[in-house]
Amino acid sequence: MKLNLISKKNLNIVMYSIVLVLCMAFLVQQSTAQTITSNQTGNNNGYWYTFWKDSPGSVSMTLGSGGQFSVSWSNVGNFVCGKGWSTGSTSRTITYSRTGSAQYIGVYGWMTNPLVEYYIGQHSGGSSRGSYSADGTTYTLYVDNRNGPNIQGNGPFQQYNAVGGGTSVNFGQHVSGWQSRGVSVGSQNYQVVAIEGWNSSGNASVTVGSSSSSSSSSSSSSGGSSSGGSRTVTVRARGTSGQESITLRVNNQNVQTWTLSTSMQDRSASTSLTGGITVAYTNDASGRDVQIDYIQVNGATRQSESQSYNTGVYQNGACGGSNSEWLHCNGAIGYGNISKSGA
Repeated sequence: MKLNLISKKNLNIVMYSIVLVLCMAFLVQQSTAQTITSNQTGNNNGYWYTFWKDSPGSVSMTLGSGGQFSVSWSNVGNFVCGKGWSTGSTSRTITYSRTGSAQYIGVYGWMTNPLVEYYIGQHSGGSSRGSYSADGTTYTLYVDNRNGPNIQGNGPFQQYNAVGGGTSVNFGQHVSGWQSRGVSVGSQNYQVVAIEGWNSSGNASVTVGSSSSSSSSSSSSSGGSSSGGSRTVTVRARGTSGQESITLRVNNQNVQTWTLSTSMQDRSASTSLTGGITVAYTNDASGRDVQIDYIQVNGATRQSESQSYNTGVYQNGACGGSNSEWLHCNGAIGYGNISKSGA
């Protein structure tokens, strides 16, 4: 009989402990969730988040564990909510899963100098700048000139809409692709997976993740990795005013910038990078043009007029064309790749 009483007492202690543990687990789970209803940015469970809305309507964003968040909205004018990183990175592959629906769910971010808002996914608007390869598929880039609220206040900015793809985004490949279509890429600001809605009501949920990646792509101006033995690249070029500036880039990374004279001169730089080689003209103005005779990679010559990729030549009434030594507009000539084995 005494043994039975002790067993019942022990059983009560065990049951009490289980209930206590479950209650604590519930409280911990509740403490990780955070609900946002006003414009702000911050950090939550290892991720950075942003919340913005205008009037009218209501929006509620719930920040869950890790990269999870959900949004519900009613009769909203416009909102953008997302979770990700305070600074974008070309070495990041962004992954996400989604439920629910909205006018837009996908990768979203900002760059400065120049001020650019970008969408990677199914967000349309602007004029087409052509297609490029990224994430194992084809995207079409649209560029729109906008004027309104932005991360620096209120005023003009550009919007890049990369239309296509799925739920895995190698951002470095997109940057290479954008530059291959002749648009500028500045300093990275925040980068998130966003839910956006306008003139609507609804709800949706997203879980964000990421991994490190190479920025290589199958576009003509990029590819490869950023490692290898040192090699010398020589650029033979001149300007028409002596004020022109050109930049040698390998794998979408600046290697060397030079100010040109009005006579043809060789300019050389060493790099251990591999990948796509471009020479970009960066300060177009009235009376300024650049002529690039050729480049040499470890002594092997690549003639400019033999290159099909040229976003700076003026042909057929517009900037962009092929097979020319000339850069009349801000743009670049692509010279193929540097491989790990050499030229």
